[in-house]
Amino acid sequence: MTSTTLLPTRRAAVSLAGVTKNFGSVPAVRGIDLEIHPGEVVAFLGPNGAGKTTTIDMILGLSQPTSGEVRVLGLTPRHAIARGLVSAVMQTGGLLKDLTVAETIAYTASLFADTRPVAEVLDTAGITAIANRKVAKCSGGEQQRLRFAMALLSNPALLLLDEPTTGMDVEGRRAFWSSIRRDAATGRTVLFATHYLEEADAYADRIVLISQGRIVADGSGAQIKALASGRTIRACVHDVDTAAIASIAGVDSVNLAGDQLTVHAGDSDAVARYLLNQTDAADLEIVTKGIEEAFLRLTGSNDKTDGNLR
Repeated sequence: MTSTTLLPTRRAAVSLAGVTKNFGSVPAVRGIDLEIHPGEVVAFLGPNGAGKTTTIDMILGLSQPTSGEVRVLGLTPRHAIARGLVSAVMQTGGLLKDLTVAETIAYTASLFADTRPVAEVLDTAGITAIANRKVAKCSGGEQQRLRFAMALLSNPALLLLDEPTTGMDVEGRRAFWSSIRRDAATGRTVLFATHYLEEADAYADRIVLISQGRIVADGSGAQIKALASGRTIRACVHDVDTAAIASIAGVDSVNLAGDQLTVHAGDSDAVARYLLNQTDAADLEIVTKGIEEAFLRLTGSNDKTDGNLR
């Protein structure tokens, strides 16, 4: 057992208040207020140049804000890191190719005064079966899981992940996120940046979307999608007052073709309540647009690709 314990839940894991960061005359972060609670899994998304990396660097104490305050578990970032409360999993680097997976973990553990057992972090990261494999022989996804195991050694209260599943196949990603969710259930906070938007939607408790140095959306995947593009409500009706539906707050359009009603609205719940309580609506369904459409609309990005943003 390690003597480093996760801090009480009453203290924010990450707190940014009025944070800005300028590089000369160029503003990279333009005033961010953000609070992340212990045990949350939070996706930090944004197009290239949005300010994600700059913000993460400030959380890690690698750079200082031009103005505002950054606190990690109630401490300055550097103090939190010095206490072993923060770990980061980066996308590349940090591995010695001639060592085995187990040797890499053991060597990293020797750098700390107190760590979790090597076998335990290998099991948590799902790489026990390749413990004796040379790092050079590991796939990109296996090397990323090795970095995850290394980050767990100090039992950090905050774990930052940069493109954590790059190089993993579908099964590897599923197993990786199962490990992350189990870890978060112990009170560990996870903040990750990714280009895989559907992955963020599926596994994050919250999505924080940043564009041009500002937070433009913060909520669950469902909330982000509804905020960006509204929802479509479809139902089968035989007698309905379309004018009454159009007058409901947040309704953008109403279309009735035969007995098939289609309503586009920002507040789908209000429309659904009306249809269920005031009409003979049947087979009602509410459909949201995907997370990629929400991302593109909220950030104004045109960098659309097949399922992820480069």
